Amino acid sequence: MKTIPRQAVVSACLALLLAVATGEARAQARRPSDETPTYLQGKPDQAEGRKILEKFRQTGWSLAGAYYLEFELRVLPRRGDERVVPGRLWGRRNDRGPITRVELQPGVKNAELRLLVQVGTQSAAWRWPGQAGGVASIDTAALFEPLAGTDFTVFDLQMPFLYWSDFSYEGIASVTDRPADVFLLRPPPTVTALKPELKGVRVWLDTQFNALRKAEELGRNGQPLKSITGGDLKKIGEQWIAKWVEVRDETTRNKTQFAVTGAALGQEFSAVLFDPVRLTDAVVPPPADRVQRVGP
Repeated sequence: MKTIPRQAVVSACLALLLAVATGEARAQARRPSDETPTYLQGKPDQAEGRKILEKFRQTGWSLAGAYYLEFELRVLPRRGDERVVPGRLWGRRNDRGPITRVELQPGVKNAELRLLVQVGTQSAAWRWPGQAGGVASIDTAALFEPLAGTDFTVFDLQMPFLYWSDFSYEGIASVTDRPADVFLLRPPPTVTALKPELKGVRVWLDTQFNALRKAEELGRNGQPLKSITGGDLKKIGEQWIAKWVEVRDETTRNKTQFAVTGAALGQEFSAVLFDPVRLTDAVVPPPADRVQRVGP
């Protein structure tokens, strides 16, 4: 069994840092989201599962200090030309949870997109420019819109499903030769009304490191619609980050890979940087000598 460093973290387009292991996750038993859970090891204790999930909600997103990432969204369609969308990301925690500022530069004149994504029970998101040219709040419907022609959405960045109240604890299963607590979370009516094909999201949380390892959006009869995985670790200072996180559309087989090209951890950023009204302001990244190249 492969040992994973305790500080291993994945830097995702998900706009957060999560611990993961490298490699593909093993296929797990599927079930319709509205059926009785298929328990993977005996009959799991639902009360114990709630404690595990609450612990992750409170601490699983944690990373000391603020961080800055440079990345590329590598669009890898099953058919057609590949392309790259460069971007930058600033992240930290506030009193509501993790918050991330993302900038995407599609390479088209005047097409820069800036996002601010708040994670937690009081999740929210904003974008600039909005339809009227200013900063606009992103409503639930817009959470599922592709970003800059990629397979990534604000829903993937925000991961609100980790806070859905309707869930089943399915027990422990192996993912990449490591044990993980498996949960199936079901969408609230507000999400179902906008995306009826989404019946649930299954997540794997590493039992030892209290970290997200994989997530799958599920459709009717438990068929995967989209999966999110990550891997290939690199040590930056005392932390480990994943070089890439991949979002795969299981229907079209198109993929978008969030590939980290540079990282500066343990930074200090003003709270003003994460004020929605300041999305109109250009932000200067940390000095180049503080950004460690991650590379292929």
